[in-house]
Amino acid sequence: MENCTKDDDMLQNGIVVFQMVIYIPVLSLGIPLNMTAFWVFCCKLKKWTETRVYMINLMIADSFLLFALPFLIHFTKYNHPIDKLCGYFINRLMSIGIITVVAADRYLAIKYPLKAKVLRSPQKAAFASGFLWIVIICVMSLIKKLEDRGQDELCFEKSSIKPSVITLCAIIVGFFIPLIILSYCSIQVIAELTRKKNENCHKEKLVRKAVYIVSANMTVFIICFLPLHVGHLLRFIMDSISSNCSAIRRVNNFVHLASVLANTNCCLDAICYYFVNKEFKEASPKLAKSKSEASEEAEIQLPHITH
Repeated sequence: MENCTKDDDMLQNGIVVFQMVIYIPVLSLGIPLNMTAFWVFCCKLKKWTETRVYMINLMIADSFLLFALPFLIHFTKYNHPIDKLCGYFINRLMSIGIITVVAADRYLAIKYPLKAKVLRSPQKAAFASGFLWIVIICVMSLIKKLEDRGQDELCFEKSSIKPSVITLCAIIVGFFIPLIILSYCSIQVIAELTRKKNENCHKEKLVRKAVYIVSANMTVFIICFLPLHVGHLLRFIMDSISSNCSAIRRVNNFVHLASVLANTNCCLDAICYYFVNKEFKEASPKLAKSKSEASEEAEIQLPHITH
């Protein structure tokens, strides 16, 4: 059977060059930004909050992904497995999961501040993060075992042209459902902040900055991860309709390029969630002043989502 994933050397070298062009600035910015953010969240903040727990887990996942990038360039060129446990892909999925949980946590804190006092705590955030790590590691290991990918040259890269329903389910559960959750939560938060802006015209600037932050988080998530997973869906469709190898190779090349874009997220996370989230901290307590006394007490929790 013809190998539909094997490209000519010129194209392979072109992908490696493209990776280097993107990954060198990503590494140059991402490593110091993540190290600085990690130092602040772990050493400088006095109080443990829900977001502090989530951000530390996100930075761990992003840091592992960052340090894997130089090896990824080498492995792409020489077609060696990234690692037996496929940790590179686990960290990417963990980043998607944590970003989605942060969006849901932010939505809960802003939309239902009274319920958030009961449902949110650093301990629950730690449990949710640990549970997410365990589920992702177990599911990825199970997929690799069920699909018998042990003979593939690259971890989780299909060398067969048989459609994989298991991989399709993993794409839907691992990305498209989180995308729906994150989009819904972000849109609801933006609507709530806009309503507060209309009620508090003198605080319009602070609220507008908070809206920009939520919009930026959602936009970065979509731009980074959507093309890659659309590419995986296209590959499933190509396999299902028994496309020729030329079409499958074009889809594979698109997936390789989209994967480079997806990996830039490990650098952008530090910018979106550390350097600009301070605006939420400034805006939230002042927005709370317009509420009733009970709601005011509850909305004091809002700064906790942006430490």
